[in-house]
Amino acid sequence: MVPVTVSNLSISNVGFVMLLKSQQDDRTLPIFIGVPEAQAIALFFNKVQVPRPMTHDLMKNVLDVLEARLEHVEVCDLDDGTFYGKLVVSFEGQTLEIDSRPSDAVALALRCKAPILVSEKVMDEAAVVLDGDKDTEKKTGEPVHKDPVAMLKGELQKAIAEERYEDAARLRDEIKRATSTN
Repeated sequence: MVPVTVSNLSISNVGFVMLLKSQQDDRTLPIFIGVPEAQAIALFFNKVQVPRPMTHDLMKNVLDVLEARLEHVEVCDLDDGTFYGKLVVSFEGQTLEIDSRPSDAVALALRCKAPILVSEKVMDEAAVVLDGDKDTEKKTGEPVHKDPVAMLKGELQKAIAEERYEDAARLRDEIKRATSTN
């Protein structure tokens, strides 16, 4: 297993991308994730306090109340373009493995301060070496984590300026969905 950190959260023309950077080499694993998961990760990194627990905060609270410990999370498989993850939890002397989407696992791991691991097989299959990673981290000293709604709004403005109105309509709808869940 390869230990990774969330090095960036960004938006592409097909959605949000979570970049998991290896702590052992220059490889980065890009995983496309949904708006709610991107929002959960961005809220954590931007230290935004919400008045009521979001889903991943709730899960952490449940683990705390049960005196269970999230040992680590894994991105353990890649099949036909779909990443698979799991939570590895200690509870009452047992180690439990719980199926999870990688984005939900990462959002929970961040809150629980648990290690994030990726199988070597998945890294070999899907990781890339990004030139920009080193430059971004050197300039700021920290990974880049942007607000998903702000990124969507920026993409919307760009689509309008480029007269890509179908893309603009799709982005407008994504912004509505993302802001209506707050």
